[in-house]
Amino acid sequence: MSIGFVRSAIVLGLLAVVGPFAIDLYLPAMPQIVADLNTDDVAVQLTFSVYFAAFGVAQLLYGPLADRFGRRPPVFLGLVIYIIGSLMCAWAGDISDLTLGRFVQAIGAAAPMVVVRAVIRDLHTGTEATRLMALVMLVFSISPLLAPLAGSGIIAFGSWRLIFMILGLLAFASMVMVFFQLPETLTPERRTPINAAAMLRSAIYLCKDFKFMGLTLISGFSLASFFVFIASAPLVYMTQYALTPTEFSLVFAFGATGFFVSSQFAAPLGERFGMAPVALTGVAGFAAGTCTLFLLVWNGIDHLYVLMTLLFIANAFLGQVIAPTMVMALEDHGEHAGMASSLGGTLQMVAGGVMIFICSPFFDRSALPMVGAIALCAVFALVLALATLRPTRRSKAAA
Repeated sequence: MSIGFVRSAIVLGLLAVVGPFAIDLYLPAMPQIVADLNTDDVAVQLTFSVYFAAFGVAQLLYGPLADRFGRRPPVFLGLVIYIIGSLMCAWAGDISDLTLGRFVQAIGAAAPMVVVRAVIRDLHTGTEATRLMALVMLVFSISPLLAPLAGSGIIAFGSWRLIFMILGLLAFASMVMVFFQLPETLTPERRTPINAAAMLRSAIYLCKDFKFMGLTLISGFSLASFFVFIASAPLVYMTQYALTPTEFSLVFAFGATGFFVSSQFAAPLGERFGMAPVALTGVAGFAAGTCTLFLLVWNGIDHLYVLMTLLFIANAFLGQVIAPTMVMALEDHGEHAGMASSLGGTLQMVAGGVMIFICSPFFDRSALPMVGAIALCAVFALVLALATLRPTRRSKAAA
């Protein structure tokens, strides 16, 4: 059964926001959670690290399941687990309960992310895949644009616990959407049995593939910079700059708009100039913008509008990185798209979780540690991009 290009972008995009919504929706509630559960900033930020790490590692499970049983069954399994985790968070009695609930929620959220990438690889390759990935990310961008605003609205009328109840309802709605709108894209003859030895061989093969690992870690550290921002921005903006939850949500949405608009030009630019040059330029611009911001804040120029402007510019460059690197990483691994997708997703999310874990003790509700951690992620991504994407003399001669 086929699925139209626009329809697939909408369905896959809405499915892809299930996991990010669990991050962005409760950002405005972070100070409230700290007070209500009688805990501290580091403990609440740890719920992000746990979420990202569990989200990443769980993808190793769903990739093989998606290759063996098709794309739809793992989605239903993951969404059920996600609903259970959301209810655990809503009923959390202390920060330990909330952390455990986030762990369960993340295990469920991993399934839609793996399946979305695998379905894109099932349907298209090359620039068509980049186009579809960019359209999916257009819908995906609804999350950072609208979720914090929705979260601030929810906590204006109820407690932060209501946020997690609503997340459970959204997951149930996603199950209904998948049942009626997402046909199976992996035909029975293309499915591969689950074989632990074969999975290990496939994982080792992918880990030895310099191009796959380089592209995966470029997008991983690029995403890690955004995850660090997510974990620290609510406390920075609502403390140093004294923004209300609604004002924070608007500022957050403004920064995400740069990524959202720019990502829509990734495919046409990739067709004209090649995906690798576009991604390399994007990483270089992202690193330049974030390092400039760090130097300004380091020298005391940490005004809110300076932060907003340079993060907007940096995110615009970031919009040229994520979709092309994800597509290029999967390009040569069509027969094992599930494993490549899950392993790539694992490495990306674990990179984000590790960076938050390493940097969170330095976060003090001021802008400097936050922008320093973001710039550090950008520099790591740039080093990897120069090693992976820069044309070699041989490739230039061949061209």
